[in-house]
Amino acid sequence: MATLDQVQAGQAVYTPWTLRAYDAFVLGFSNRFLWRCPTSALMDLYTRNVGGKHLDIGVGTGYFLDKTAWPIADPEITLLDLNSHSLEAAAKRIARYRPRTVIANALTPLTVSGSFSSVGMNYLLHCLPGKFAEKCVVFDHVRPVLAPGATIFGATILQGDAPRSAPAQKLMNFYNRKGIFANAGDTFADLETELRARFRDVRLTRRGAVALFEAKAA
Repeated sequence: MATLDQVQAGQAVYTPWTLRAYDAFVLGFSNRFLWRCPTSALMDLYTRNVGGKHLDIGVGTGYFLDKTAWPIADPEITLLDLNSHSLEAAAKRIARYRPRTVIANALTPLTVSGSFSSVGMNYLLHCLPGKFAEKCVVFDHVRPVLAPGATIFGATILQGDAPRSAPAQKLMNFYNRKGIFANAGDTFADLETELRARFRDVRLTRRGAVALFEAKAA
């Protein structure tokens, strides 16, 4: 079982300074040239799946929440993250929606309640420690707060069986040594297994080193 120190290592890199560079480096450079998954593919994932009552876990800078086309004019959005800097940045970016913010560890039972129509987990899983069978407990924690037929979706960077260029592999190895990533054994097949064990209408696609997933609650 992951220790709190291991969990914190995956999010501690997100300081106010690094968050200012996040959109340019991760969404602009790394997605396109290293992970080979254009940010537009992640944007499409949000646009297809966000609902009027949305929970976002692992919020980054709030880029996708800011840019996506919401199905209603005044969505109810809850932001959940262990990193207060990320929560602050994302909440400020989408302040027009008056989001609720929650500091929490996604590997423990969630401290939110309600009946969400969508849950986003963009670039969360590869930052969580453990094997997929251990880190995907986050899906179990989400299930009690999903409305019937709700959508859970997200993307994660794979390493175990993913095609990677030499620069991408070098950076991924560095991130794993530092504890920023914990995806050395993460594979597309294992993610599919964990999703199908819990949800219906599971859809997975691979873009470069990134797996994009969508599924429905029972």
